[in-house]
Amino acid sequence: MNEVLKCLKERRSIRKYKKEQIKDSELDLILEAGTYAPTGMGMQSPIMVVVQDPEMIAKLSRMNAAVMGVNSDPFYGAPTVVIVLADRSKGTCVEDGSLVMGNLMNAAFSIGVDSCWINRAREVFDTEEGKELLKQWGIEGDYIGIGNCILGYRDCELPQAKPRKENYIKKV
Repeated sequence: MNEVLKCLKERRSIRKYKKEQIKDSELDLILEAGTYAPTGMGMQSPIMVVVQDPEMIAKLSRMNAAVMGVNSDPFYGAPTVVIVLADRSKGTCVEDGSLVMGNLMNAAFSIGVDSCWINRAREVFDTEEGKELLKQWGIEGDYIGIGNCILGYRDCELPQAKPRKENYIKKV
C-alpha cells in the first residue's frame, strides 16, 4: 500500500503520553508539513505557536479545562502543544487552520510521533487572558483559535480503528 495512504489509515488520536520531549528534528519536519497545508487562495492565514515549556502548557491546560468546566488535563500530559490560529478576516480561516491541523497530525504519525486534536482553542483565545497571551507572544492581529495539536510519544497501545460507518460514501 502507498505509504501516505497507510499513514492516513493507521493514525490514531492518542490520549496518554510519555514525559519524554520529542526531538527538535521531528518537530521541525512536522511544522514544515503544516506550512504546506492548502489554504484558500494561497493566503496562508494560519500561524502555529509551539509551546514546550511545562509551565505554559500547564497554564494552557487549565484555561482549556476551565472552558469545559473540569479540572483534568485536556492535553493528556503531552510535552508539546502546537496552537493553530488563523487570521479571522480571511473567509476560509477555519478551513485553512483545520487543514494545517490535519497535516501536523498525519506528518507526526509518519515519523513516529503521536498526536491528538484538542478543541477549545477558539474559546481560550477569545478570552481576555488568551488575548493577553497572544500579545505576550508578539502575535498581532485578529486571530481565531482553530485547535491545539498535542505531540509526543504514546504511553499506551495504538488504538484500533473503529469500523467505518455504512453509507459513508455516496456516489451520484
